[in-house]
Amino acid sequence: MATRRANKRFVLPGAPSSAPATEKEPTKPHDPLPPKPDQTGPTTVTPTGTDTGVPQEAVGQRGAYLTTAQGARPSDTDHSLKAGPRGPVLLQDHHLREKITHFDHERIPERVVHARGAAAHGTFVGNGAAEKICCAGLFAKGVQTPVFVRFSTVLGSRGSADTVRDTRGFATKFYTEEGVFDLVGNNIPVFFIQDGIKFPDIIHAGKPHPDREIPQAQSAHDTFWDFVTLHTEATAHTLWNMSDRGIPRSYRMMEGFGVHTFRLINGKGETVLVKFHWKPKLGVHSLLWEEAQIAAGVDPDMHRRDLADAIESGAFPQWDLGIQVFPDTPEQMFEGIDLLDPTKLVPEELAPVQIIGTMTLEANPTNYFSQTEQVAFHPGHLVRGIDVTNDPLLQGRLFSYIDTQITRLGGPNFAQLPINRPHAEINDMLRDGMHQTAVHSGVAPYRPNSLDGGCPFIAGSKESVQIEFPEVVEGTKIRDAAATFDDHFSSARLFYASLSDIEQAHVAKAYTFELGKCYEQAIKERAVTVLREIDEQLAQTVAAGLGITLTGKPVEKKPVTASPALSQLGSTWPCDGRIIGVFATADTDPGELATTIDTIAGESMTPLVIAPTGGELGSRTKAVKIARTLDTARSIEFDALLITSTVADPRLHILLQEAHRHLKAIAYTPDGEDAIAAAGIAEKSAGVQPAASIGAAFEALAALLPEHRVWARAAEFPV
Repeated sequence: MATRRANKRFVLPGAPSSAPATEKEPTKPHDPLPPKPDQTGPTTVTPTGTDTGVPQEAVGQRGAYLTTAQGARPSDTDHSLKAGPRGPVLLQDHHLREKITHFDHERIPERVVHARGAAAHGTFVGNGAAEKICCAGLFAKGVQTPVFVRFSTVLGSRGSADTVRDTRGFATKFYTEEGVFDLVGNNIPVFFIQDGIKFPDIIHAGKPHPDREIPQAQSAHDTFWDFVTLHTEATAHTLWNMSDRGIPRSYRMMEGFGVHTFRLINGKGETVLVKFHWKPKLGVHSLLWEEAQIAAGVDPDMHRRDLADAIESGAFPQWDLGIQVFPDTPEQMFEGIDLLDPTKLVPEELAPVQIIGTMTLEANPTNYFSQTEQVAFHPGHLVRGIDVTNDPLLQGRLFSYIDTQITRLGGPNFAQLPINRPHAEINDMLRDGMHQTAVHSGVAPYRPNSLDGGCPFIAGSKESVQIEFPEVVEGTKIRDAAATFDDHFSSARLFYASLSDIEQAHVAKAYTFELGKCYEQAIKERAVTVLREIDEQLAQTVAAGLGITLTGKPVEKKPVTASPALSQLGSTWPCDGRIIGVFATADTDPGELATTIDTIAGESMTPLVIAPTGGELGSRTKAVKIARTLDTARSIEFDALLITSTVADPRLHILLQEAHRHLKAIAYTPDGEDAIAAAGIAEKSAGVQPAASIGAAFEALAALLPEHRVWARAAEFPV
């Protein structure tokens, strides 16, 4: 057994750096800090093993000032080079391109971000509501467009858990008759950063610490909170992550957002600005924190399993695609909100979401690698009638995505992989390259030519040519942003004020946990100071949980009008695809059980029979297959429990206690009454319903399920 060295004072392990952090950002230049005492690098030898004699610190970064890879010192690394404060990003910005290029190529072959994903095939059907403002064919009434959708977490590796607190990707590839349209968004409408040049910084901060490669798929560590509390434009997105939105119940119950503002163009050349929204038919629902923790241990594949199982069972997930529409004015503002700032949201009460079509996912991939892993999205994959704006984050993404695919997928021909192939004729004159699978003919891959009869020809406006909106561009070459980008807190205040009391309590607990995992006291204190910009009571609650005393006066804030659309509570939703756990034993009436199982399935829900052991209950036509045993069942998988019998088994007690604590609906027959009592569940607890029969018990559950959880029971479990 190892022992501490004599007379050496114990130092709490886990410090992220060899020097303590300061509350304010350091400004006095100095050389890079040395490694921690417990760290060493590899021996400095040549590729053929000869000792160079060079000290280890000489092979690390050197100098006090930021430089490019070629040694030049940039004057700014927060803003891309633009044509004026609100103009487009210039291609000549070598620092942007070098920084993004290197970042894009940091990992192979796994995605740097969004590595852990799940996907499905489906169909999008336009309803015609967008025909007057957009000439894209996929939005025309009744037009059916094949889609492939990939959901993902951002920070974790491919081997991480599904239920971590994180942003989720929501990327949709539309295989239209006019080419591929990729709508590449998230489940959160605002982003961490305002300019694409900062993307390497936020991801480097959020990823595991580079010395230990921990924590995996988590933001509860020093580097993340160090960055987001110094770079306060991240505040709104961070708040969404700390809310219940950061731990979705299911991909099927997750909202999607295009994040950026796009421009739509109709056949007359008229334009509007829009934001895209995916609205799940089942409503927006989340896991409770304890459920997420249990799932990460007992079922780390919970979300991908849920999506695949729902599709396999015929409970096809659906989303309505909607748009918020804004006038395309020169200032590109709406009700005082800068539409080019991706850290801002526009409340739906100010700009209602207009539904323009519906997407249904109806088939799982046959091979994960060839489809889910190799699918390549890009926000620049646009079709006629859809165009980008000068959002500086979007402008950076237009470069980054295609650059990333070249490394991940082995060259420029990634569009020829089956999952990426457009469902439209391709005559691009692009030749050769790694993994070229097309067999091109002809001798003239150039224009103009006469040897190939002049083919391919340039389409005219009558042939549905892609539209590049002739926006006026002028301005001084500058690294800066519009003054409206300086507002870092209004969207965060709006979101927090729109949450219910229980949702706000969850936010406070999330901040307290995440900051409590940080080592540096200065970072914790800085974070609480930032929280005062959102809500004083939130800051006070988190500070108390961290043992921090707030001093000074509260921050004066402009009042905000709450947006009820931002809360997940207060409505009812369809129950399609809900999972009902039915506990039964050999004592359960097999006929009644079989009939109820059929009834549940007939209501587009999924019944899973739980029993002490595996196998079947009943025989012949009344036989019911056991889906879970008390060894393999945990409450996180079920939306409700139906108890038809009892056994003296603590695993059943745990199942019931967890479901009760997680506000799940529970119904029981007279034969299951003893199980409820043995679990210590009060007879009059909200949402715990006795019933005379198995069928009646399901009816009781069906009445409770539309609210997703029994929120009335929350008072029994104060946060």
